[in-house]
Amino acid sequence: QVQLVESGGGLVQAGGSLRLSCSASGRPFTDYAMGWFRQAPGKEREVVAAISRGGVTTRYLDSVKGRFTISRDNAKNTVYLQMNSLKPEDTAIYYCAADRTVVWRWASTGPSDYQNWGQGTQVTVSS
Repeated sequence: QVQLVESGGGLVQAGGSLRLSCSASGRPFTDYAMGWFRQAPGKEREVVAAISRGGVTTRYLDSVKGRFTISRDNAKNTVYLQMNSLKPEDTAIYYCAADRTVVWRWASTGPSDYQNWGQGTQVTVSS
């Protein structure tokens, strides 16, 4: 299975930006659609963004559309989440996840569709 390691979290003021990275190893990266999820204290894990194997399809949580961008570099086995105009309500642990799918253009938004997860990285947005 694929191993995932996130980086790039931290503390930022409202209105600021962060870029999260997730490096994959262990299996061909292009076998996987990738997703970013987050979980705040007392809340369920929710999808933030997802991207298909080739990067053609992207999907976003409504509240982050226009502020966050998911992308992937298949040559570097890395998926990114660029987060701009951050808000205090974006504060959460952010997780990278991989879905081994045969569908090239598919990008699931359901956590149960993802088989492999990173350890998470904390993002804190101060007001």
